Amino acid sequence: MCECERKGMIKMKSYYPEGYLVDTMQNKKALTSPSALAEACAKGDVLEAAAVVCDAEHNLIVNLGCMRGIIPRNEGAIGIQSGQVRDIALISRVGKPVCFTVSAITSDSAGTSYALLSRRTAQEKCRRNYISSLHPGDIITAKITHLENFGAFCDIGCGCIALLPIDTISVSRISHPKDRFSCGDEIKVIVRSIDENGRITLSFKELLGTWEENAANFVQGETVSGIVRSVEEYGVFVELAPNLAGLAEPRVGVKVGQHASVYIKSLLPDKMKVKLIIIDSFEKEYTKSPTIYFYNGDHMDYWKYSPDTALKTVATEFTIKV
Repeated sequence: MCECERKGMIKMKSYYPEGYLVDTMQNKKALTSPSALAEACAKGDVLEAAAVVCDAEHNLIVNLGCMRGIIPRNEGAIGIQSGQVRDIALISRVGKPVCFTVSAITSDSAGTSYALLSRRTAQEKCRRNYISSLHPGDIITAKITHLENFGAFCDIGCGCIALLPIDTISVSRISHPKDRFSCGDEIKVIVRSIDENGRITLSFKELLGTWEENAANFVQGETVSGIVRSVEEYGVFVELAPNLAGLAEPRVGVKVGQHASVYIKSLLPDKMKVKLIIIDSFEKEYTKSPTIYFYNGDHMDYWKYSPDTALKTVATEFTIKV
């Protein structure tokens, strides 16, 4: 099934990161005429269209095709009116799809019809009908919206944001989320925790396989490629896969971020270690590989990274709300 067909099957009652609905048949149909838009208004449907301008008062102007749409500043996002969300959340949507409900169809002083829209209402519907029903361990779709050194911010539905902390991105340590993601990437994530205020924290590494699942792709005695993630006095950590890194003996001139060809000296399940020897290290433009998901279910209560024979247990439990 192609991407357009997949998006065409998305039901309008579902809630997805912004950009998912814009090319669906239901969404396109609702924007074909003023009457279709009025019907969507009466039904309270969540729609999407591109924001083309953010004016001086930070109102978003939306191209609906059949007419112009306006999202007033205070309707631009939950928290804008109270000051909890900054106006950059509106400015940054220009040139991108935004979700909204249609509040009314009216006309300006020149008699030109336009639609009054609310992104805030769409977000409130998403929170009430979807996000509030999530539990730790649920696996959902998210879109990367912003990267900071401490983690990645993700749209989990209608522009509602949750944090993916850097230490939950992979078992192999990275210096910045940009080592894994780019803004706009669509990924699967797992709900790690939900605090008493409903704020959601996400995780990613539990979907990338256990030590054994990753180690099964490598054989002692072969030479493979990797990425240098850390250089210490006692050795060099080389990432073979997002959830598998090995330790190589110290080598002069090796730098973090370099590619390396490494000889696999041994694989030690009991210690969850991979011993390596660096054959060569070199500069090369880093190309992110497609994500390989080892788990394709929609919920996980418990994940154990470590082998049963390992002396140490590394695991995640998702059954507790904090």
